[in-house]
Amino acid sequence: MTTNIFDPRDSRYKSPYGAVPCGTKITVTLRPPLAEGFAACSLLWHAEFAGRREEIPLSYAGTEGGCSLFTAVCTASLKPELVWYRFRLQRRSGEIVWLGKDGMGAEKDVVSWQQTVYDGSLDTPDWFGRGPAYQIFPDRFRRTSVPDPAGMLGSRLVHQDWEEGMEYLPDEKGEIRNRDFFGGNLAGVEEKLEYLQSLGTKTIYFCPIFESDSNHRYNTGDYEKIDPMLGTEEDFRRLCEKAHNLGMRVMLDGVFNHTGNNSKYFNACGTYPGLGAAQSKDSPYYPWYTFLEWPGAYEAWWGIRTLPAVNESRSSYVDYIIQGKDSIIRRWLRAGADAWRLDVADELPDEFIEKIRAAMMEEKPDSFLLGEVWEDGSNKIAYDQRRRYLLGRETHGLMNYPFRVAALAYLQGGAAEDFMEAMETIRENYPPPAFYSGMNMLGTHDTPRILTMLGARNVPEDRSARASYRMSPQERERGERLLRIGAALLYAFPGCPTVYYGDEAGMEGFEDPFNRGTYPWGQEDEGLRKHFALLGKLRNSRISLQIGDLRWFHAAGPVLAFARTEGEEVTAAILNTGETLAEVSIPWHGHLAADVFSGQQFVAVQNRLTVRVPGLECMMLI
Repeated sequence: MTTNIFDPRDSRYKSPYGAVPCGTKITVTLRPPLAEGFAACSLLWHAEFAGRREEIPLSYAGTEGGCSLFTAVCTASLKPELVWYRFRLQRRSGEIVWLGKDGMGAEKDVVSWQQTVYDGSLDTPDWFGRGPAYQIFPDRFRRTSVPDPAGMLGSRLVHQDWEEGMEYLPDEKGEIRNRDFFGGNLAGVEEKLEYLQSLGTKTIYFCPIFESDSNHRYNTGDYEKIDPMLGTEEDFRRLCEKAHNLGMRVMLDGVFNHTGNNSKYFNACGTYPGLGAAQSKDSPYYPWYTFLEWPGAYEAWWGIRTLPAVNESRSSYVDYIIQGKDSIIRRWLRAGADAWRLDVADELPDEFIEKIRAAMMEEKPDSFLLGEVWEDGSNKIAYDQRRRYLLGRETHGLMNYPFRVAALAYLQGGAAEDFMEAMETIRENYPPPAFYSGMNMLGTHDTPRILTMLGARNVPEDRSARASYRMSPQERERGERLLRIGAALLYAFPGCPTVYYGDEAGMEGFEDPFNRGTYPWGQEDEGLRKHFALLGKLRNSRISLQIGDLRWFHAAGPVLAFARTEGEEVTAAILNTGETLAEVSIPWHGHLAADVFSGQQFVAVQNRLTVRVPGLECMMLI
């Protein structure tokens, strides 16, 4: 009954759709059946950040189709806000009932709808989200020679053979230190820029590249220095210049919530010549950290002693990372970076993120700020605080893990309608610029390989067994067919389609570190690689896939069909994760349609197109 009375996704009930800029006039209309006997209705509006509640009466507007019409125009707040709203309806008998997104009931039982109000005066760079991005774990992508670790930070083991398995067992202290390196470097990435271009890559996203004693480099040793195993600042500048010449941009990973304990700032190991916070309270870095008992007890990220947490409110830290004329944010933008991705954005204060964006806009106005958030970022609560990532003054976009969760569930046998509902919720809650610049992905350095997720039937419980596990030919065939469908979904959907290095080559692997193997140069799955390259070319050549509206055609069981439209251009994706053939009929205003994968052509009859999609197959119609 709820959708018959009010549906915020239907313009007959609410306009405009979804999130709105500050000050927008919003029209809401209720359509209760005449038989319900409602005589009066009002909107209850709760602005969370302002702490303001108001009741807005709806005016009676006559009847239509056996329903009463009650309508009102309300004005969104002049400041960014998160609004929760519901309706109170009164019958002629005097009975009061409440209407929320889960139906009608008592006031305490109904769930409010969300209305996001954002600052629309600040622009979002439109380049991120148009073309594909490619995520590189630097140590494992490409090396030009076997490095000598002598003199480098920490105790490093270098694999001589590129194809060796990585270390994964705890050391004698029971710790996994990630101290084995394969020697991937910036020169190796530079060597493969044309390969990345062949995939349609428009943004290269690097996991951390700054000096660190671990292979993942999320425990920064020195923000001012490229890790010497990767190269030099000159190497980075040259790589950025060549990438730019090929039409690609570069995104860096900013790990600003914590440093390494073996860093020039903390210096617990005494590696660096200056005084670190763990060596002296007179250290300029001492105020950056919170010691429970100096020097051995301190706040650390998730309690991991090698990752001492930083107090981001300290002015000296803010100046060093953000606001100083030679701050870390600014200097690497000047060196050639075009974007920053904020690691564990939940751990960073809103004010800190806002200052980063302001500095970026000042230093390089078209630079892009991305946040790592694993949930719906429009209403996220972290450490008991509602976050403001997407209200217009902080991140431009977020890593869209909700897309990955919903897509994976669908590809593993879930219902297409569940995927559609999950994505409509994100589309409704996110400001349009944030929705179109979300980083969509099927896998990252923090998740198992997508091919393994889709193909492996029996996951070994033993870690050593998972380390050596390889799918059977039957498992791999099924995984690859599902991955082709998943890739089509990824490239057709609004947001930035992002490929984790090697997924296009058919790499396998369970959790970290098994998802961080070396790229199999010369042993790639050519069928998958060509599929990803075709999708990259399609994404870059079709304006509808870059900025087009999203229109759902069909979402039921294993079959999902939707289109992206921009002007007269339409691109439709039809996906079938089921085992059997499915017939789908969709609106089509042209005479012909062609599937880019098979080349098959279809004729539209009376503005409708009927296609038959085999099991575990997909089509992209243009």
